[in-house]
Formats: sequence, structure tokens, C-alpha cells
Amino acid sequence: MARRPPAGASPFGAPPQRRVIHDPNESAFSRFLREEIFSPENIEGNLKIVTSVAVFFGGIAAMRTWGELMIPA
Repeated sequence: MARRPPAGASPFGAPPQRRVIHDPNESAFSRFLREEIFSPENIEGNLKIVTSVAVFFGGIAAMRTWGELMIPA
């Protein structure tokens, strides 16, 4: 009879190991940038945020530039 794998085990093997960097001279801001902004796990969410902010401000710029063309004469 086959054994059952432990709970939470992946059928694809062990998850990739995350690289941990311990630099005693690193500031909290640079650690935040490294762990939250530039980490590969967070790239997709960060791109969604950047895209939504760009569309928002692009809409504001478009309305300020061409908004008068939308008013019927």
C-alpha cells in the first residue's frame, strides 16, 4: 500500500528556496524596496498598480487637454 504524502506537500517537489539577504548596514527603506517593490513575487501586482495610476493620470491629462471638445456647441 502506498504512503500518503504529508499535508501541504507539492506534487512538483519542494518549493524554490527564497534567497535571504542579511545586511546589517541596510536601511529600512532599502530593505522595503528590495522585499516589496523589486522582488519577483510582487512584480505582477506592482505592474497592475503602476498601470492603473498611469491610466488615471492619463485620463486627467486628456480631459484637461481635450475636455472642451466634449461640450456641445
